[in-house]
Amino acid sequence: MSDEYLLQVKKAVKRFPGVVALDEVDLEVKKGETLAIIGENGAGKSTLMKCLSGAYFLDSGEILLQGEQIPVITTPKERLDIGIAIIYQELSFFNDMTVAENLIMANIPVKGFLKTVDYGTMNEQAAKMLRLFNLDLKPSAMMSTLSVAEKQMIEIIRVASKDAKVIIMDEPTSSLNDVETRKLFQLITDLKGKGVSVIYISHKLDEIFAIADRVQVMRDGKRVAVLDVSATNTSELVSLMVGRTIKDMYPKEYSEIGDTVLEVENLNCSIAENISFSLKKGEILGFFGLIGSGRTDVTDALFGISSSEIERIAIDGNEIQIVTPIDAKGHGIAYIPSDRKQDGMSLVHSVKENMTVTVLDSMRKGLSLDGKKEKEYCDEWVPRMNIKTPTYNTPMDSLSGGNQQKVVIAKWLLTHPKVIMMNDPTRGIDVGAKVEIYKIMEELCKLGISIIMVSSELPETMGVADRMLVFADGKIVGEFLREEFDQHKILQLAVGGN
Repeated sequence: MSDEYLLQVKKAVKRFPGVVALDEVDLEVKKGETLAIIGENGAGKSTLMKCLSGAYFLDSGEILLQGEQIPVITTPKERLDIGIAIIYQELSFFNDMTVAENLIMANIPVKGFLKTVDYGTMNEQAAKMLRLFNLDLKPSAMMSTLSVAEKQMIEIIRVASKDAKVIIMDEPTSSLNDVETRKLFQLITDLKGKGVSVIYISHKLDEIFAIADRVQVMRDGKRVAVLDVSATNTSELVSLMVGRTIKDMYPKEYSEIGDTVLEVENLNCSIAENISFSLKKGEILGFFGLIGSGRTDVTDALFGISSSEIERIAIDGNEIQIVTPIDAKGHGIAYIPSDRKQDGMSLVHSVKENMTVTVLDSMRKGLSLDGKKEKEYCDEWVPRMNIKTPTYNTPMDSLSGGNQQKVVIAKWLLTHPKVIMMNDPTRGIDVGAKVEIYKIMEELCKLGISIIMVSSELPETMGVADRMLVFADGKIVGEFLREEFDQHKILQLAVGGN
């Protein structure tokens, strides 16, 4: 056993019925480093982390912490007690309690004969913890008043204060904007300075290069490589993850672009001012800009989600009015929201129910729904979209992020839209599933459907779009045809430069 490593996993095996989730996987983490774990959904990342955290036990293999073997079968609390903590993507906190109560909940100080809560001492202890990690929050603040990023940091500080030696972070920036992500990265840097090791799971490769020291690549339940971040690049990591090169990431094909389908003149809403643009048949029009630039506000307004004033909006030359999403749907406009779990689907309902919710009127049979018609829709679109689901009745929360997104897209295709607006369509899904979504977009264009794609990732927008509008401070500040795409010029405009 080398003293170089704080945590080691050796030949970890975990089986589920019919599946070997972990196939003799090794892992090594040095003290005070950030080790990134990447791989497609199903690669074994989450299973390995759950085995480390005590949520699962290994069928064989061993885990060593500071050179000492730890029991394979333990609870998450027992793993936390010895210094291994995990921060899941779905945070666990008490919204109706204070920051101090969330931080000190495991050991709340009491006073007096009646053992009442000593709020003064509790707030003092919490204030020290907040100062230690340079977080400017009041211990008495209610958790419900905090941003997602602040709640996440409270959870990290809570486990770090319990002498955590290793903190596992599962997709920690999935709900954060750019500013909040930078704050999280600073907190991770502070943790490393205190000797805490961080295992960082993310689908966002740019984050790996920004925060990680080393990266472990997994595929099909196996470890395929461990690399120093300074000695690799995006192309190599993509190739290791999915067996394809970076050039294969954006399967852009030529499709005939036709006449103008959508015209918008002088749209004004909460942030956006005097927005005018057009969209052609079979075209992918990219909306690119930083958070708060107005790009999403425009799509929300066009779908009737938020109020707006529009001088003129026309579909196929015919002037229309959109006040509600029902209006938009009726005029052939569909919308794929950025937060599919919150706004795009019902996790507790089945694939079938989610897919057909947009066409309920066409399935009515007396007072009930036509089950045969429901099945016909699923028989057509599940294979057509390559949705991997055991049955049509499988709950949505059992599907991977990529398959969930394909169901969300399919439910709108049933309405035969002319225009689909996609807001961050590949957010939170793995590299392989992203390629599938891009190919679906290309196929839709070949069918004559037009797409507006809002994306937070410039390489994605440049790889997929036929034309791009750049947003900054609520205005369109630039327009580029595909042959004119220039990353430097686009970014310069997006940040407010000339």
